[in-house]
Amino acid sequence: MPSIFSYQSAEVDWCESNFVRSAVIAEYYNTISNVSFFVLSPALLYLNRDYCQKKAVPLYFVSGLLLVVGAFSTYFHMTLSYVGQLLDELSILWTLAVAYSFWYPQAYFPKPLGGRHFLWLTGITTVISTLMSFVKPTLNAYALNCIAFHLLYMTWRELKKCNDKRVHRMAAVMVMWWALAITSWISDRWLCWLWQAINFPYFHSFWHVLIALSLLYCCPLVIYFDVTYEMPSFKPKLEYWPSDSWPVVVPYVTLEEPHKQC
Repeated sequence: MPSIFSYQSAEVDWCESNFVRSAVIAEYYNTISNVSFFVLSPALLYLNRDYCQKKAVPLYFVSGLLLVVGAFSTYFHMTLSYVGQLLDELSILWTLAVAYSFWYPQAYFPKPLGGRHFLWLTGITTVISTLMSFVKPTLNAYALNCIAFHLLYMTWRELKKCNDKRVHRMAAVMVMWWALAITSWISDRWLCWLWQAINFPYFHSFWHVLIALSLLYCCPLVIYFDVTYEMPSFKPKLEYWPSDSWPVVVPYVTLEEPHKQC
């Protein structure tokens, strides 16, 4: 029986052919495309530094975990090991759990639960989900992708209360990147025979880049709403890097001066 650390001991193998471009990297493009996470994390911290100065812990934690996601995904696609598969999927689960713990608006807490109870619920759910992940790892990725639908629902509810056209534009671009990303993921998983027939089995590597681009828009959107809910003495303002006039831009949030108190 192969070791759980052995190459190709994972229960899943993506469409890209193994060991074609390297003798030590199983899926070459699926591995190197994870560089997008190593760019994403410092970009979020640098651009949203106003928020970090006032409320550093959430973004530092989430950005750090995104680096972990990139590292574990790199390890998994390099080795296709069972341990790599679990670490890749569990790191995403833990990142989502931390993001929910820090940023889920109190207005949407279940009525019987306060802040402390909600954190306990999130923690218990994460532990149970982690243990269940060992039962059938191949189902983990599908379950994790389903969480996106709840995030989209929450975004839709918040946009109904927001009149800022920039925020609506940012949300639309986020959804576009996510739709392209999930389409790439599903295509690689279900239409592998087609992509191998035309010798282009690289859609999972596109998933890595596109989901990172989606998060580059999602995180400032979450920060914008967090400031609105949790930092009422500041007004969040959406800006674009490098400039509003550029055709391709990266959004970030700045904080306007505190309102004068009576």
